[in-house]
Amino acid sequence: MAVDRDTVDVGTELPPFVRQTGFHNWNRYAAVNDEFVPIHMDDEAGRAQGFAGAFGMGNLMWSYLHNVVRDWMGDDGRIVAMQCSFRAPNNRGMTVEARGTVTAVRDENGERLVDLDLAVVDHDAPDTVLVPATATVALP
Repeated sequence: MAVDRDTVDVGTELPPFVRQTGFHNWNRYAAVNDEFVPIHMDDEAGRAQGFAGAFGMGNLMWSYLHNVVRDWMGDDGRIVAMQCSFRAPNNRGMTVEARGTVTAVRDENGERLVDLDLAVVDHDAPDTVLVPATATVALP
């Protein structure tokens, strides 16, 4: 169920979007996006680049941020702006959690705009932020 535009307030937390990731997720994502990059499919290739092994695509975590926002605001909401920064890898077997908090609510030009602080974190070490992000959405 989408958020009610009349009751959304600063401090509201979005329900988290949680996924355990690994080769099965990455392979499907790579197939859809034609992104079969060795560092995402082969532990040796990941290690050769200085990582613990293969790691998930940044754009897959970007899609998790979109999921948490879309699930919260509903199909009639609109993403006005969204940005992120990839800070840490999504390692195989890691459970990641996309989450968000409302930081501002305002009305502009007949729209209810909501600013969000977002992040993808390591679910088992929630202070480990993999992808910090922000978004502004328009609620219907």
